[in-house]
Amino acid sequence: MDWPTSTLWWVVAGLLVAVELASGTFYLLMLALGAAAGAIAAHLGATTSAQVVVAALVGGGATALWHFKRFRKPRSAPAEANPDVNLDIGQTVRVDAWASDGTAQVSYRGATWTVGYRGEGKPAPGEHTIVAIQGSRLLVAPRAAP
Repeated sequence: MDWPTSTLWWVVAGLLVAVELASGTFYLLMLALGAAAGAIAAHLGATTSAQVVVAALVGGGATALWHFKRFRKPRSAPAEANPDVNLDIGQTVRVDAWASDGTAQVSYRGATWTVGYRGEGKPAPGEHTIVAIQGSRLLVAPRAAP
């Protein structure tokens, strides 16, 4: 069975997509685009060398563009301090007294919580903002003046 070169390129593109679906590596889709470009070049009658160059340029270029686009975006905060993940981040609690170990007990959402201090200087009683949550402990910083 003698397959045309374009068919081989399409098979490679399909295999790359299948491996990407199994592994979740998005970069393999960029390489599949390169293989598809090689197949199109084969359909247009390009030589084998030209097909390889087209596939490499398109696949490598798409991979590089995706890499730079992905790493230019700012990274999101870790889940424990990300208000998009935990809606309690940014809420206000009132601390009446701090213990010597830098913790306090506060009432928040109908329950008693242990809070830890994440601000600068020594903790003082008053209004504090939740900046992170570690397990069942709220981490707070002094509330900024309006």
